[in-house]
Amino acid sequence: MDPVLISQPLAGRTILVAPSGDGELPTELARHGARVITWPEIEVIDPESFAALDEAIQNLFGYDWLIFANVNAASFFLRRLQQMGNEISELDALRVCALDDATRQHLEHSQVHVDLVPEQLSSDGVVAALGTYIGEKDSLGGLNVLLPRAAVSRDPLPQALEDAGARVDVVTAYRTVSDNSELTRLNVLIEGGGIDCIAFSSPATVGVFAQIFDTNDLSRLLKEVVVACADDDTAVAAAEFGLRTDIIPTEPTPLVSALVARLGSPGH
Repeated sequence: MDPVLISQPLAGRTILVAPSGDGELPTELARHGARVITWPEIEVIDPESFAALDEAIQNLFGYDWLIFANVNAASFFLRRLQQMGNEISELDALRVCALDDATRQHLEHSQVHVDLVPEQLSSDGVVAALGTYIGEKDSLGGLNVLLPRAAVSRDPLPQALEDAGARVDVVTAYRTVSDNSELTRLNVLIEGGGIDCIAFSSPATVGVFAQIFDTNDLSRLLKEVVVACADDDTAVAAAEFGLRTDIIPTEPTPLVSALVARLGSPGH
């Protein structure tokens, strides 16, 4: 066997990791021969225009459900609502869905009632939870849904809601800004099969990665990518975003060793 393959068992593999906070993970992966790529840092800012959001707020009476996918969506929406002179109590006439517990807590702290928090963040899970709540599991026909999101999103939820019969208005409430060249490069790599594995070192890194694409369902985006999680808690977080963990170390095996065992094994 080639001595290089023995000393660098991850040679030829491209592994995606968080840009910071991963300690020695990138260094160790590179030492084993992997090509290590980090996803871009992002900043959350106001949208270029509030026009669509303002129009939706002025016509809240036309919606049945207001769905907040994350804390950013809730925060920017509520701030704009109040800037326009509206009261939080005006949301009492709508059903409100928060897609995770952090968003629910933010909304309730802001005196917004929350009617539903789906157990699963995947688009299918959200649609099923809404159907169960209203008693129409097979169709959401006739429902008018407002979905404040980022300016650019790869979330399949709007399409899933429309496929179930709902009318969905997706309005820009904020922007996630990053190095466009880095994000474009990452998109090309993922879509072209250039990423062999994504390694999450903590539950927080899963959420940060999902925020880049403004989605709560990563299953389609990463369907051809091996998913590695540092521990059980991280795997639970990955599952909440629709991912199946392919690699998880068992104590006391470190994550890098588990990656070597899976990705560096002959014939894989």
